[in-house]
Amino acid sequence: MSNRTAAKTRRRETTIRKPHLRGRGPHFPLLDAIVQYEFEPGYVAFTMPSPKRLRVQVGPMIVADTTKALVFYESDHLPVYYFPMSDVREEFLLPSKTTTEDPFKGTATHYSLNTGITLVEDGAWRYLDPVKGCPPIADYISFYWPKMTHWWEEDEEIFVHARDPFRRVDCLPSSRRVQVILDGEQVADSRRGVFLFETGHPVRHYLPISDTRLDMFSPSRYISRCPYKGISNYYHVTTPKKRHENLVWYYLEPVHEAERIKGLVCFHHELVDKILVDGVELPKEATAASDGYF
Repeated sequence: MSNRTAAKTRRRETTIRKPHLRGRGPHFPLLDAIVQYEFEPGYVAFTMPSPKRLRVQVGPMIVADTTKALVFYESDHLPVYYFPMSDVREEFLLPSKTTTEDPFKGTATHYSLNTGITLVEDGAWRYLDPVKGCPPIADYISFYWPKMTHWWEEDEEIFVHARDPFRRVDCLPSSRRVQVILDGEQVADSRRGVFLFETGHPVRHYLPISDTRLDMFSPSRYISRCPYKGISNYYHVTTPKKRHENLVWYYLEPVHEAERIKGLVCFHHELVDKILVDGVELPKEATAASDGYF
């Protein structure tokens, strides 16, 4: 074997974490066993078991109910729940003519769901013969999140996508002064905020509505959902210069982990002139909201 061939072989067998760096975290031994794809060394896919009871509901019927689900992670994707076929109501599954190709997983066979009450076209998929390098998911199935009626972790409804155990949300009360400037007007000034720190996102500043220019607010019908905070409602904000739609949001009944932001309002930092904390203007970070996606 040539030196070049031996070097390539060693690279293919190398996991994503070097042994001498494993103590730096995160402390998940499972990560030590992850091997990258030979044809795309920078791409990573792996699964973790989820001990939570997970249920998927279509109309009034539960179509999957398990404590043995997998959370599937891969580069550039949100996490996805995969359910063992043994915990899925297979009598509701109808094979579809639809198939899709994925270089990192293989050919996905799609299924519609018919509960006898509700029909969902192409609501689930399964990789019967995953490609080399893909985690072993042949005996599992996944469901298209928005096509299902409800998703549950234990007895709490969850939204949008699977929760990521690598993501953390901390809601911390702060007496630091927060000022929000919009169209040259100060629309909020508070020392009673709650700062929300969420992995991978800018810090959000939730403020009592009594510390804002409530006279500029008007209710919006728009709502959005977050797997880590719950269902949010919105306000439009109208200044002498312009009406800004869905600029402010709040959670009437946030999930338990975000209880401290209940009823507080938050401004889209990306869309106001500036936010100052203790007189210092915060740099704006690019997010989906920067392009108008909430």
